Amino acid sequence: MRYQFKESLATIDHCLDFGINFLDTADVYGDGHNEELMAKVLKRRRQGTVVGTKFGFVGDEHGNVKINGRPDYVQIACEKSLQRLGIDEIDLYYFHRLDPDVPIEETVGAMADLIEQGKIRYLGLSEVSAKTIRSANSVHPITALQSEYSLWQRDVERNILPVCKELNISLIPFSPLGRGFLTGTILNSGSFEDNDYRHQIPRFNSDAIEKNRSMIDKLQQLATKNDVSPSQLSLAWLLAQDDFIVPIPGMKRRKYIEENLAAVELSLPDDVIQDLNHLHVDVSGNRHNTYNLQFIDTES
Repeated sequence: MRYQFKESLATIDHCLDFGINFLDTADVYGDGHNEELMAKVLKRRRQGTVVGTKFGFVGDEHGNVKINGRPDYVQIACEKSLQRLGIDEIDLYYFHRLDPDVPIEETVGAMADLIEQGKIRYLGLSEVSAKTIRSANSVHPITALQSEYSLWQRDVERNILPVCKELNISLIPFSPLGRGFLTGTILNSGSFEDNDYRHQIPRFNSDAIEKNRSMIDKLQQLATKNDVSPSQLSLAWLLAQDDFIVPIPGMKRRKYIEENLAAVELSLPDDVIQDLNHLHVDVSGNRHNTYNLQFIDTES
């Protein structure tokens, strides 16, 4: 555990050394411990960094999880995140998921109050529908939307991308490498540790992985042909979609930083982009289990 802690700190420092200055976290990650980890770096290197964190997930004594978007909780959650991060102002504050019991206008209104108080700079949302984005943006401009987007998860192209472009909202794709699948290194679910979250995702059960192997085989062939890694090709494709897209690949160890960063310099020919576009055909398995799907705001 101590090695992982030291490696995490070294990885953040390594990112900053390479000019990667956008640090993304959430109060629910490690039950606040991830924000506390970032605080150790921010204490030394706050200047020039862009800190994004999220709020909304809450649990009770029985282990049940729900979303809290009540205005009073917005204030409480922000204060706690500021304390854990050890900073006076959060650059980008996201509402992690939509609260079905609280109008988004009320939640965003409370978030806008935090700007007036000097506690946050910009507002973000995560995994919400185009309709919700419009409603939220009518109260206060939304700066960024975080949602899953990659070669094997392209639902945002239908409604989300157009509204982001229209309203000048940056899209921050999480899991741009398909939770590791697009690296070409996942052969079966047996390669995951026992506590790996991917055991709970239908798309990562053994049958689904086997069915999706044809996609990764084609991706590997294209990567080899273009003398890059599957990860670099996947990220370069995402960056080529539009200039308001800022992917956030998970980088738990320093060895991934240089490889992922090299994708920024790749300029993909149109024929390669078209070949990559055709990879997304009948991807097997859902991206979330039934329990977590309930927190996703979709178009009605």
